[in-house]
Amino acid sequence: MIIMKHLSSLQILLLSVPVQLTHSFSPSTSTLTTRSKSMSMSMSTSTSTTATSSKIPKNILVIGGGIQGTSVAYHLSQHPSYNSQNTKIQILEAKSPASAASGKGGGFMARSWGDGSPTQSLHHLGFDLYKEYATKLDLKSYRKLPVLSVSPGKNDSGLKRALKDRNVKDVMPNWLDGNMGNVGLLGYGDDTAQVTPTEIVERMIEMGNIEVIVGECVGVESNINEVGSGNGDDDGNKNKQISGVRYIPRGQSEEVIIEADTVVVSAGPWSCTAEDWFDNAVDLPMEGVKSTSIVWKKGEDDVDATALFCGEDNRFGTHLEVYPRPDGSIYICGIGGSDYITKEELKAGAYREECNAKESRVDAASSAFREMSGVYKQKGALDRVQACMRPCPPDAMPYMGKIPGYDGAYINAGHNCWGIAWAASCGKAMAELIWDGESSSVDLKPFDPSRFTTKVGGGRGRKRRGMNVGEQW
Repeated sequence: MIIMKHLSSLQILLLSVPVQLTHSFSPSTSTLTTRSKSMSMSMSTSTSTTATSSKIPKNILVIGGGIQGTSVAYHLSQHPSYNSQNTKIQILEAKSPASAASGKGGGFMARSWGDGSPTQSLHHLGFDLYKEYATKLDLKSYRKLPVLSVSPGKNDSGLKRALKDRNVKDVMPNWLDGNMGNVGLLGYGDDTAQVTPTEIVERMIEMGNIEVIVGECVGVESNINEVGSGNGDDDGNKNKQISGVRYIPRGQSEEVIIEADTVVVSAGPWSCTAEDWFDNAVDLPMEGVKSTSIVWKKGEDDVDATALFCGEDNRFGTHLEVYPRPDGSIYICGIGGSDYITKEELKAGAYREECNAKESRVDAASSAFREMSGVYKQKGALDRVQACMRPCPPDAMPYMGKIPGYDGAYINAGHNCWGIAWAASCGKAMAELIWDGESSSVDLKPFDPSRFTTKVGGGRGRKRRGMNVGEQW
């Protein structure tokens, strides 16, 4: 067993390898719709002959309006089989698009950092698609950037050594001018990049012409599938066909049913609630890792674009990840002191409405960063402090695929610390699975949603297995 508590995303990979929305709506509004005339005119008019069970989905509902759910909806709308006259694509979001981790994440991606692991294709395809979408979606926040590793230090000796190293000197940012230990080059930016995830969510909703319904999902409706695919289990039990989703519109108290023949659960850490929605047909062990992050205001000078992965600083209990953004702000996570939220708490809606930063960790991160940056020690000011949760299955791999026992039911959740980086590849793979019956872009077998569900005896049973991966960045 590998214990992974308090490790950075880079360290996890090494161990595991074999701001506000621009949409305007009232909190009580139940539906938010954005339209793009240009996309409507360019939508494909082809029809599907390969959709699952040879049936064309008429009403597709994605549960969750973060970057993963939005990417699924967007890629469904871009598939050659999609025809807006025949199929409606909607998102059901509990609060507002990108209101949780997708609105508070760093947006860092690394193409080769998953090489040799089952998630390699998610890294590669996602990285390549983001480069394509930078133009296609007119993303202002996307750019490639170099990465340095930085050890904490008590004086400027590390800085002096770094400035003598030709490779490091070329990418040393102007704001990294304080106390530090060894500084090393992790990459020139050939396979590392960043994007602000809120922008991705907004642009995909707009360009995909996706309708967003605001409300909390409380269950699904289904019927015994007497006609159609004939799918079922080994005991002769027929699959159930999804027919709708029950939800409570935001600001209201009564349930409403949305007609849907295809449902994709993509609600971050709260996706584990789908166990109850689908009558325990699948076991989805999940832990929410609640962590604080901070954002520094843009200063007087331009901010050089170099990301930092910092070593453990025992003085402050941090292992900072530092991401300067194109708008001149600097995003910092890896602050330590995360809280671990159980599946039972997540099912009860823990931290969905409000997820606040820990002031003690804000102070620690600010102090640790000021040690490294004389510029921010003298003139720096925080723009905002925040917290969010990452969804972590026991094996640190996502759930992507069909819900057993149901036709038209899918899940795409549990992407831990790489949810933003993988969003494009996951969305494309899920769209292929739904329209074509299988994904041609990504091998989904390692991400089987049923991998923690064991059939016992002659009926359905459940068994949990796996290991705790602890804190993940």
